[in-house]
Amino acid sequence: MDITNITNIVRTALQEMIVPELNSIKKENAEIKTSLVLINKRLDDMNSHLVDQSRRIDETNKRIAAVRTELTGRINETNKGIEAVREGLTKKIDTVREELAQEIRDVRIELRAEIAKTNTRIDRLYEVIVRRDEHHKLEQRVANLERDVSELKRRLAA
Repeated sequence: MDITNITNIVRTALQEMIVPELNSIKKENAEIKTSLVLINKRLDDMNSHLVDQSRRIDETNKRIAAVRTELTGRINETNKGIEAVREGLTKKIDTVREELAQEIRDVRIELRAEIAKTNTRIDRLYEVIVRRDEHHKLEQRVANLERDVSELKRRLAA
């Protein structure tokens, strides 16, 4: 056998062994490339989705900040209103307190005057009662004196 024959045999054997393997590798490589294209497409879709989500989060954060600012303003306005109402109520309470204190002083003065009048009436009533009692005693004394005088007259006449 000559070298060309051996070379052809080795070549044919290698081709029969390697070429099907190479074809299989090429086919798998093509499948891998197709999978890579699909995976890259999916990654691009996910990246665009993440970018969209990030944009939405940023917009939501801006809205939250705007709402926070608006609510803070409203709360401050409400607090100012509450403070104004509190101050107004405090002034009204102080005014009512002063008016009530003055009315109480006036009522006390009136009551003292009425009590003084009542005491004067009671004193007069007491004087009248004492006079009646003294009048009764005087009548008794006069009656006793008249009896004594009658007794003395009778003794003198006898």
